[in-house]
Amino acid sequence: MKKWSLSSEHLIPLSFLGAIILGTILLMLPFSAASGQSTDFITALFTATTSVCVTGLVVVDTYSHWSVFGQAVILVLAQIGGLGIITVFSMLLLVTKRKFSMGQRMMLKDALNLNTRSGILGKLVRIMLGTFTVELIGAVLYSFTLVPLLGVKKGIWASVFNSVSAFCNAGMDIIGPTSMGQFSSQPGMLLTTMLLIVMGGLGYVVWFDVSSGVKYGFKKGYTPVQVWKRFSEHTKLVLSLTFSLILLGAVAIFIFEYDNPGTIGNMSLPDKIINSFFESVTLRTAGFASFSQRRMTETSCIVSYLLMFIGGSPIGTAGGVKTVTFFLATMNIITYINQDKKNLVFHRRVDDDLMRKATVIVAVSSFTVVVMTLALMATNRGLGITNALFEVVSASATVGLTRDLTPSLNLAGRIIIIISMYLGRIGPISMAIFFANPKKSNNTSKYADGEFYVG
Repeated sequence: MKKWSLSSEHLIPLSFLGAIILGTILLMLPFSAASGQSTDFITALFTATTSVCVTGLVVVDTYSHWSVFGQAVILVLAQIGGLGIITVFSMLLLVTKRKFSMGQRMMLKDALNLNTRSGILGKLVRIMLGTFTVELIGAVLYSFTLVPLLGVKKGIWASVFNSVSAFCNAGMDIIGPTSMGQFSSQPGMLLTTMLLIVMGGLGYVVWFDVSSGVKYGFKKGYTPVQVWKRFSEHTKLVLSLTFSLILLGAVAIFIFEYDNPGTIGNMSLPDKIINSFFESVTLRTAGFASFSQRRMTETSCIVSYLLMFIGGSPIGTAGGVKTVTFFLATMNIITYINQDKKNLVFHRRVDDDLMRKATVIVAVSSFTVVVMTLALMATNRGLGITNALFEVVSASATVGLTRDLTPSLNLAGRIIIIISMYLGRIGPISMAIFFANPKKSNNTSKYADGEFYVG
């Protein structure tokens, strides 16, 4: 970093790119494929990108194309991608008891998108322990179903793979061709997956706040309402937005797909309800599917675009523009219309620069989706807007759901989706860091106000 004078906004994207290149090389090795033959470059690059960017879109089946070694490479890439390259590197330094320089602490602060480096190493330890604990619990819960179904060795391996993939919001599995479709009537599997997805998507700051708040409240004998009041405004906003989006999304899917035999139409009422909730959760950047996305109604697809675009919450494993970002951008529009300059959330004022930053992130992300959708439709003739937009939003928001389009894309289409996945993973992070540290101009010249018209 000292030699090349790389800043965070340069190093973080380059670290993801480096992991993708390394993953591509490993996946091209003959023993990474189940057939024992070398995988072509584009397929390996696509798989490495979807793993590091924790997206889940695949051009070959993960459970059948890759050997155990290849699947292990994918799993490690997903774990690294979910936590972040800088975070994983810092964990290795911590485990090997290396000293952290001031520059490394600053880099870690930027990678985790935190406001301060105070207690950063303590937070890193809690992230590491929390991540592996949740993934271990998820693997144990999965094993009760997968071990009897697949046998001991394969069942345990599938349980570990699924748990890491779900927590990191990667959306890949090695169970079979229908993802979670074969478990659409098994609440245990669906609930475990939903729990892992939500835990990964909430963000580590929320973890810490809820954990300490509940412990303190229990010690003091506080009521749930009193515990809630002690949470930070960020935690309260994230939890409120997360559960509101899950509920609204589930209600919308339930209504629009209720009579659709291609999705939940033929299910019992309890199964319709839980699968609607599962779809609402997985659309928030997870990528697992309990029914065919191709057979969803176009109305449900519109709901899906919005949920995928918003994604999870800041400082977590999920993608999308993030819940708080979308909320603040929307709030910025509303406060402008109402000419309200207070910008209050839970009786706390939101900084004007933060409001502008959120608006820029949403605007740039929207522009990227439009450009990539047009490019995909131009290079894959005959591709309709519904499927193309679904694919691009899924890729750029690192979701991983598809209307069975990904394997049929031509070379140009696959490259477009690879670029979309990469931009979706590093774009919002890099933009947030960039706008949080604006460079001051040395130019002190002043100019007369121009007269312009908008609206």
